[in-house]
Amino acid sequence: MTKQNKKLLALAAAALVLAAVLVCAWLLAAPQGAAGSKALTLTVAYADGSTDEFCFTTDAEFLRGALEEQQLVAGDESEYGLFIKTVNGVTADEGQQQWWCLTKDGAEVMTGVDSTPIADGDQFELTLKTGW
Repeated sequence: MTKQNKKLLALAAAALVLAAVLVCAWLLAAPQGAAGSKALTLTVAYADGSTDEFCFTTDAEFLRGALEEQQLVAGDESEYGLFIKTVNGVTADEGQQQWWCLTKDGAEVMTGVDSTPIADGDQFELTLKTGW
Protein backbone atom coordinates (compact mmCIF):
# COMPACT_ATOMS: atom_id res chain seq x y z
CA MET A 1 0.00 0.00 0.00
CA THR A 2 1.42 3.36 -1.00
CA LYS A 3 1.79 6.30 1.33
CA GLN A 4 -0.94 8.19 -0.56
CA ASN A 5 -3.37 5.26 -0.24
CA LYS A 6 -2.70 5.09 3.51
CA LYS A 7 -3.51 8.80 3.85
CA LEU A 8 -6.76 8.36 1.89
CA LEU A 9 -7.72 5.36 4.01
CA ALA A 10 -6.99 7.28 7.22
CA LEU A 11 -9.01 10.26 5.94
CA ALA A 12 -11.96 8.02 5.03
CA ALA A 13 -11.86 6.37 8.47
CA ALA A 14 -11.78 9.77 10.19
CA ALA A 15 -14.75 10.95 8.10
CA LEU A 16 -16.70 7.82 9.05
CA VAL A 17 -15.98 8.32 12.76
CA LEU A 18 -17.01 11.99 12.52
CA ALA A 19 -20.26 11.05 10.76
CA ALA A 20 -21.05 8.49 13.48
CA VAL A 21 -20.40 11.06 16.22
CA LEU A 22 -22.66 13.61 14.50
CA VAL A 23 -25.50 11.07 14.10
CA CYS A 24 -25.23 10.11 17.79
CA ALA A 25 -25.26 13.77 18.85
CA TRP A 26 -28.31 14.43 16.70
CA LEU A 27 -30.17 11.44 18.17
CA LEU A 28 -29.36 12.52 21.72
CA ALA A 29 -30.46 16.11 21.09
CA ALA A 30 -33.74 15.20 19.34
CA PRO A 31 -36.91 15.78 21.39
CA GLN A 32 -38.00 12.68 23.27
CA GLY A 33 -41.61 11.85 24.03
CA ALA A 34 -42.66 10.33 27.33
CA ALA A 35 -44.40 6.96 27.34
CA GLY A 36 -47.61 6.34 29.25
CA SER A 37 -50.83 8.20 29.91
CA LYS A 38 -50.68 11.98 30.10
CA ALA A 39 -53.29 14.66 30.82
CA LEU A 40 -53.18 17.66 28.46
CA THR A 41 -54.98 20.96 28.15
CA LEU A 42 -55.38 22.72 24.80
CA THR A 43 -56.79 26.23 24.59
CA VAL A 44 -57.91 27.33 21.14
CA ALA A 45 -58.10 31.11 20.63
CA TYR A 46 -60.06 32.30 17.59
CA ALA A 47 -59.80 35.51 15.56
CA ASP A 48 -62.91 36.99 17.23
CA GLY A 49 -61.31 36.67 20.69
CA SER A 50 -63.37 33.68 21.81
CA THR A 51 -61.69 30.55 23.17
CA ASP A 52 -62.39 26.86 23.70
CA GLU A 53 -60.57 24.67 26.19
CA PHE A 54 -60.06 20.94 25.73
CA CYS A 55 -58.80 18.69 28.53
CA PHE A 56 -58.02 15.10 27.65
CA THR A 57 -55.66 12.20 28.28
CA THR A 58 -53.47 10.46 25.75
CA ASP A 59 -50.77 7.84 25.40
CA ALA A 60 -49.26 9.73 22.44
CA GLU A 61 -45.66 10.81 22.87
CA PHE A 62 -45.86 13.84 20.56
CA LEU A 63 -48.46 16.57 20.25
CA ARG A 64 -49.63 15.68 16.75
CA GLY A 65 -50.77 12.23 17.83
CA ALA A 66 -52.71 13.65 20.77
CA LEU A 67 -54.42 16.34 18.70
CA GLU A 68 -55.32 13.93 15.91
CA GLU A 69 -56.74 11.42 18.42
CA GLN A 70 -59.16 14.15 19.49
CA GLN A 71 -59.78 15.16 15.85
CA LEU A 72 -58.83 18.75 16.72
CA VAL A 73 -56.42 19.52 13.85
CA ALA A 74 -56.08 19.01 10.13
CA GLY A 75 -53.71 20.38 7.55
CA ASP A 76 -51.15 19.61 4.90
CA GLU A 77 -48.12 17.35 5.08
CA SER A 78 -44.81 19.08 4.48
CA GLU A 79 -41.18 18.08 4.72
CA TYR A 80 -41.33 19.32 8.34
CA GLY A 81 -44.51 17.42 9.27
CA LEU A 82 -48.09 18.57 9.62
CA PHE A 83 -48.76 22.21 8.68
CA ILE A 84 -51.90 22.99 10.69
CA LYS A 85 -54.60 24.74 8.68
CA THR A 86 -57.73 23.79 10.62
CA VAL A 87 -58.27 23.67 14.38
CA ASN A 88 -61.57 22.53 15.88
CA GLY A 89 -63.27 23.02 12.51
CA VAL A 90 -61.96 26.56 11.93
CA THR A 91 -59.70 26.94 8.90
CA ALA A 92 -57.14 29.72 8.64
CA ASP A 93 -57.84 32.00 5.67
CA GLU A 94 -54.58 32.41 3.75
CA GLY A 95 -56.14 35.28 1.79
CA GLN A 96 -56.28 37.19 5.09
CA GLN A 97 -52.78 35.97 6.04
CA GLN A 98 -54.17 33.87 8.88
CA TRP A 99 -52.17 31.07 10.53
CA TRP A 100 -52.27 28.94 13.66
CA CYS A 101 -49.59 29.76 16.26
CA LEU A 102 -48.60 26.99 18.70
CA THR A 103 -47.57 28.00 22.21
CA LYS A 104 -46.92 26.13 25.44
CA ASP A 105 -47.70 27.92 28.68
CA GLY A 106 -47.82 31.17 26.66
CA ALA A 107 -44.36 30.80 25.06
CA GLU A 108 -44.06 30.12 21.32
CA VAL A 109 -43.03 26.55 20.53
CA MET A 110 -40.10 26.29 18.13
CA THR A 111 -40.97 22.79 16.90
CA GLY A 112 -43.87 21.53 14.85
CA VAL A 113 -46.60 19.33 16.30
CA ASP A 114 -44.86 16.23 14.91
CA SER A 115 -41.74 16.82 17.02
CA THR A 116 -43.21 18.53 20.09
CA PRO A 117 -42.98 16.03 22.97
CA ILE A 118 -45.73 16.02 25.57
CA ALA A 119 -45.67 15.32 29.29
CA ASP A 120 -48.37 14.95 31.92
CA GLY A 121 -49.93 18.31 32.79
CA ASP A 122 -48.74 20.18 29.69
CA GLN A 123 -50.82 23.17 28.58
CA PHE A 124 -50.75 24.15 24.91
CA GLU A 125 -52.45 26.93 23.02
CA LEU A 126 -53.34 27.25 19.33
CA THR A 127 -54.10 30.84 18.42
CA LEU A 128 -55.42 32.03 15.08
CA LYS A 129 -53.14 34.91 14.07
CA THR A 130 -53.46 37.39 11.23
CA GLY A 131 -50.44 38.75 9.34
CA TRP A 132 -47.26 37.07 8.32
